[in-house]
Amino acid sequence: MGEQVVRSKKKAANRSTGAAAGKPAKPESHLAMVRRARRINRELAEVYPYAHPELDFRNPFELLVATVLSAQTTDLRVNQTTPALFAAYPTPEDMAAAVPEKLEETIRPTGFFRAKARSLMGLSAALRDDFGGEVPGRLEDLVKLPGVGRKTANVVLGNAFGVPGITVDTHFGRLVRRWKWTEQEDPEKVEAETAAIFPKSEWTMLSHRVVFHGRRICHSRKPACGACPIAHLCPSYGEGETDPEKAKKLLKYEMGGYPGQRLSPPPDYPGSPAPPLGAG
Repeated sequence: MGEQVVRSKKKAANRSTGAAAGKPAKPESHLAMVRRARRINRELAEVYPYAHPELDFRNPFELLVATVLSAQTTDLRVNQTTPALFAAYPTPEDMAAAVPEKLEETIRPTGFFRAKARSLMGLSAALRDDFGGEVPGRLEDLVKLPGVGRKTANVVLGNAFGVPGITVDTHFGRLVRRWKWTEQEDPEKVEAETAAIFPKSEWTMLSHRVVFHGRRICHSRKPACGACPIAHLCPSYGEGETDPEKAKKLLKYEMGGYPGQRLSPPPDYPGSPAPPLGAG
C-alpha cells in the first residue's frame, strides 16, 4: 500500500498545483465521473480484497438482529453484545417470547435499548407468524418488519442471501458525496444514483469497500488524505490531513495496526479480532 499512497499523493499534489497556478478546472462530464467512480471501486478492491460485513453472524436471523442493533452505535459494540443475546434467544420464536426487561438489559450496551427491544420483539413475532420463523429473502417483505428499512434490508439481502444491494450508511453517503458521485442527501436517492453507475453484480462489494474506506481512512471530521491510496482520484483531496506522517497516525483498525470490529472475523482478514465485552 505504501507505493500506492506515494503515487496517489503525487498525482493529487500535481492536480492541486495546477489549480493554484490559475488553470481553470474543467467541469467533469458524467461519463468522466462514471469512469473515475469505477476506477475508485477497482482500486479499493485492491486495497481491501478482504472487505466484508463487520457484524458477526451465523445465519440470516442473526444478521438481521445485529443490523437493527447497529443503529447509532458501532459494529464492535454490537458484536460484543450479540453472543449473550443469541445464546439466550437463538430463534425468532425465542426472541418474540422474551421478557422485555430482560431483553432490554441484554442489549443495553448498544444504546436506545428500549426502542431496539421493541423492534426485535416485533420483527421476531412477524417472522414467527408471517414467515414460518424464517427471514424472507425479498426486499418488499423485509421492509415491512418492525425496525427494518432499506439499509438493513440491503445488508441482509446482500450478505445472507447473495442478492445485490447498496447499503447507504453514514460512511457511504459521506464518501460518495466527497467523490462527487452524487449530491443527494436522502439515502434512497443516494442509493439510486450510485446504483446507476455500477453493474448490479458490484453493488454489495462496493458497499463494503466504501464503508471500509470510510471507517479506516476517509473519516468524517479529519480524513487521512496524506495516507489515502486513492487521493489522485478524489476531488475533495485536501479536506483532511495531507502530511503523510500525520495522516498515518489517523488510520484506524488494521490500517493503523489495531483490532477490527469483529470478534470472529473471516479467515482472510489481515487484522486481529476485537476483544469481547469487558476485556481489557
